[in-house]
Amino acid sequence: MAEASRVLQTALVSNFNSFHRTHFSQLNPVTFRRNPVHCSVSTSENTKTTVTQSIPWGCEMDSLENASALQKWLSQSGLPPQKMAIEKVNVGERGLVALKNIRKGEKLLFVPPTLVISAESEWSSAETGKVLKQNSVPDWPLLATYLISEASIMESSRWSNYISALPRQPYSLLYWTREELDRYLEASQIRERAIERITNVVGTYNDLRLRIFSEYPDLFPEEIFNLDTYKWSFGILFSRLVRLPSMGDKFALVPWADMMNHSCEVETFLDYDKSSQGVVFTTDRPYQPGEQVFISYGKKSNGELLLSYGFVPKEGTNPSDSVELSVSLSKSDKCYKQKLEALKKHGLQASQCYPIRVTGWPLELMAYAYLAVSPPSMSGQFEEMAAAASNKVNAKKDLRYPDIEEETLQFILDSCESSISKYNKFLQQSGSLDLDVTSPKQLNRRLFLKQLAVDLCTSERRILFRAQYILRRRLRDIRSGELKGLKLFTGLRNFFK
Repeated sequence: MAEASRVLQTALVSNFNSFHRTHFSQLNPVTFRRNPVHCSVSTSENTKTTVTQSIPWGCEMDSLENASALQKWLSQSGLPPQKMAIEKVNVGERGLVALKNIRKGEKLLFVPPTLVISAESEWSSAETGKVLKQNSVPDWPLLATYLISEASIMESSRWSNYISALPRQPYSLLYWTREELDRYLEASQIRERAIERITNVVGTYNDLRLRIFSEYPDLFPEEIFNLDTYKWSFGILFSRLVRLPSMGDKFALVPWADMMNHSCEVETFLDYDKSSQGVVFTTDRPYQPGEQVFISYGKKSNGELLLSYGFVPKEGTNPSDSVELSVSLSKSDKCYKQKLEALKKHGLQASQCYPIRVTGWPLELMAYAYLAVSPPSMSGQFEEMAAAASNKVNAKKDLRYPDIEEETLQFILDSCESSISKYNKFLQQSGSLDLDVTSPKQLNRRLFLKQLAVDLCTSERRILFRAQYILRRRLRDIRSGELKGLKLFTGLRNFFK
């Protein structure tokens, strides 16, 4: 599915209100002939999103039509002979497959810096890049605009062979409509993350359009630089952009390397190797000819993998999997305002989400739960609890309040069971969801999205079931211990009577 290297920016694209409104003398118009992209987009939350896409660059996700041209161009441009080739694969639709025996601990790829796309890359349209850099556009939207600019001039760009091999529509939640997100991901907190990401991408495009594109319509014609093309370019970045620690944490697109697929069993990443002066990765296992070679996209949950890359690993195969549990203060709590004030002081809200794993839950969740159930008599500890519930590293995390331990665990259990009921409802109804489509192509898309949602919800519910079991057992132990203590006390009292 998604052929990407490790995307390391887990935060969403931010809005760029800090752009400088700098005015320049009239620049010469672009001399390249661009290919227009016609689109019609509705972004209203209350209407069904319709997108008519006619992006002329890229290829189908499983296509190998441009693979040989890409490999030939890379070789002519300085990529050394490879032990891998692009082929159709069972995991990922296309990926890099071993041509020869590959040893464990062997370095592969060796992509030279001249074949890496970064914020410092030279623009085919120098005027376009100059305007963006003089307006201090951050790296992510700068790279998104760079991709569109280079793609629109096709063969005139040195990256034309690379762009032709990129997917025309990346697997990404950016391409899910609001209706599809509401229908298929209602039970999962990833829905909120997806909506936030889409909103940020739209906001970023609107900022660029209002602040820069409208000032230079000859450089940024709307038929080229529009919401459709930005969804495409940001979809490429979210699924392929990597951070290279040995190059000062530079964000970059690495052609050829980004054709590799993810495996939850692999722990090897891309980085720049100073001795060989190329982007490499070191294998952590041997590969035989014909086997697909994998890297890791990072220790991400199934939801995060779906969010950026558009796939969900098989249930139980991802050791980094987690589910976001939503917890909230009760507005009927006598100390609601005081507790909320303590939370806001540490950057938290009345409702928070914390990751639950098969192995347990974070101390921050426990601290939040302590605060949620604590009585007015413990108001002196509200500040300490709120600090521990935040992600501040200097706060004391391992709090213990034995007097409210049972209520705290019951609070987390109630939140888990409330979330489980939502997953149960969706999974029970998933077999009878009305897909409401007429064309075969659209039907296949809806069936595919539905299956992704079922796979995600099944894996997230599995984690919640495990947490439910642990919480019930701990509560049973607490209550049985209290019962034994009560029986002992009653027995001693009767004895002394």
